Amino acid sequence: MDLIFLGTPSFAVPTLEKILEAGHKVLTVITQPDRPKGRGQSLAASPVKESALRHGLPVFQPERIKRPEVLEQLKAFHADAMVVVGYGQIISQAIIDLPRHGIINVHGSLLPKYRGAAPIQWSITNGEKVTGVTTMRIDAGLDTGDMLLKTETSIGPNETALELGARLAVLGADLLVETLARIEAIVPEKQDSSQATYAPILKKEDGRIDWTQPAQAIHNRVRGLLPWPGGFTVFRGQTLNVWKSRIADVAAGKPGQILAAGKSLQVICGDESTVELLEVQLEGKKRIAGKDFANGQRLQENEVFGDKT
Repeated sequence: MDLIFLGTPSFAVPTLEKILEAGHKVLTVITQPDRPKGRGQSLAASPVKESALRHGLPVFQPERIKRPEVLEQLKAFHADAMVVVGYGQIISQAIIDLPRHGIINVHGSLLPKYRGAAPIQWSITNGEKVTGVTTMRIDAGLDTGDMLLKTETSIGPNETALELGARLAVLGADLLVETLARIEAIVPEKQDSSQATYAPILKKEDGRIDWTQPAQAIHNRVRGLLPWPGGFTVFRGQTLNVWKSRIADVAAGKPGQILAAGKSLQVICGDESTVELLEVQLEGKKRIAGKDFANGQRLQENEVFGDKT
């Protein structure tokens, strides 16, 4: 099949590579323009662009895909279908109507749950135990198009968004190849919008830890929001990022109260539950083990994490 591939993040790379492995012809790869990255703010290519160049594929990076000249360029390819995985721009109806099989999207949730920009992160943060991948034909709405195929998987109790994302990327790649192979026979299924939930784009404030919540909810937030914005709190007026946690023993006390006994750093949460902070990073400092943080800070009795110093 002659395809146009649209994608940007590392999540999309396995799908691009699986398409090529399956023998499909990728006419061009469309990805976001190179963006400043790192301390030096030098321009960096997207993971999809890097993969495309490794495979000798032509790369197209329009600043805005909605522009009329881009539409004319896409028309000239006469593609059988387009595949989009995390491209990062809204695609107009005029482009959706171009290929005979439409535009097929790989989405990191079991639609209609978790429509939106961050389905993997919010599924973990919200404590889901099962998730998956859906292929769908995109329409003008936000992840509202007809579903084609689904595959599901369990979420591990300590699995992070980075780990789950890597697994779903591979599952999605396989599902997309299966979708293309069966495209003529698949009967599309409309989504039940009454069952829809949303996974909005992440904001820095989403990572702020509320210690009045139960330990399980806090642990879910820490592992669900990696690598950004990450779970964070305030310690003596400075931001403390929490990179890794686990559920600890039950303990009574004030939410946010630090328990630094023995070889661990534990914090009392809501419902008299406790979470252990395994890896933390104070602003301007290196990432260290929680026990090393506790040993180095000379913690005071009844000291708490939170907004107050």
